[in-house]
Amino acid sequence: MSAARPRALLRALAATAALPLLLTACGYGSESTDDDKTSRVAAGAEKLSADQVRIGYFPNLTHATALVGVQEGLFQKELGGTTIKASTFNAGPSEIEALNSGSIDIGWIGPSPAINGYTKSGGRNLRIIGGSASGGVKLVVDPDRIKSEDDLKGKRIATPQLGNTQDIAFLNWIAEKGWKVDPQSGAGDVSVVRSDNKVTPDAYKADSIDGAWVPEPTASRLVAQGAEVLLDEADLWPDKKFVITNIIVSQKFLTQHPDVVEAVLRGSVRTNEWINANPEKARASANTALEKLTGKALPADVIEPAWPSITFLDDPLAATLDTQAGYAVKAGLLKEPRLKGIYDLGPLNKVLRADGKEAVDDAGLGVG
Repeated sequence: MSAARPRALLRALAATAALPLLLTACGYGSESTDDDKTSRVAAGAEKLSADQVRIGYFPNLTHATALVGVQEGLFQKELGGTTIKASTFNAGPSEIEALNSGSIDIGWIGPSPAINGYTKSGGRNLRIIGGSASGGVKLVVDPDRIKSEDDLKGKRIATPQLGNTQDIAFLNWIAEKGWKVDPQSGAGDVSVVRSDNKVTPDAYKADSIDGAWVPEPTASRLVAQGAEVLLDEADLWPDKKFVITNIIVSQKFLTQHPDVVEAVLRGSVRTNEWINANPEKARASANTALEKLTGKALPADVIEPAWPSITFLDDPLAATLDTQAGYAVKAGLLKEPRLKGIYDLGPLNKVLRADGKEAVDDAGLGVG
């Protein structure tokens, strides 16, 4: 054996040993990062009913509506003299906690934390008021070890965290294959390894995992390291659409400042229009925002393949959220939820109709 081989093995073992510490640092319950940045408003711009609206989102491509809308001033244009204060988060539970505590008013978030936040509060704390993104989730694997779906049996596959949207989707996919996995421990016919997206590329490099079911840009980061896409989750859904990011609001803020909520939704609709009309400029804008927030832009070999796999849209795709909730129940990670009232799409549909667009549907889960 060459001298290089033992050194490589030692590095791999060191990275594996460090993984639990990294997961503790970056995983479930990660703290928010307050950007401490209030947007600039045009001189003489008239305020709405609130002086300020506090919004939250992830520094992630699947939250590009928020990234680009803030970066390009499209939200601020609709808000007039009401300023935006933005905060970023690394995990859904911490954003839900910020919404419940009144630290933010409106947030961009995945379906699982939205469902959990709604059900745990007995339906009192939040509403989903719009959609933002669909897709952008892939199963990527080591091509030397996994060449077909059946090869996943006995392998170690990462998901971002226990009970998150991708974790539930993967557990459901495993169950539909007829394989058995304990949902809590991840042990079974496939080993489900809960690994923060920031850590997963290093875990893959260290041979601690054989693949991952993850959102973009993590999937493309792994591909840049030699992994291959085995499955695009969009292929499992009707019309290849499923919700990956929603817009939520504090019920208190919605009641007290409906004009501000409507303005943010107009900004979201305008941003999605701009993103879809200017994909290259929008991709660059999102990357500029990411660089400001994280200190590092995504390299071309990551952002270029990642960007087109995400669809930016206003429809919250409510029926797919209901389906995802059913997956969580089937996996034993969620009691049968009462989701009636989780949506209030009245403000969004008002904006859409004013633009001559079709209203979107709440799949029978709306208020009233």
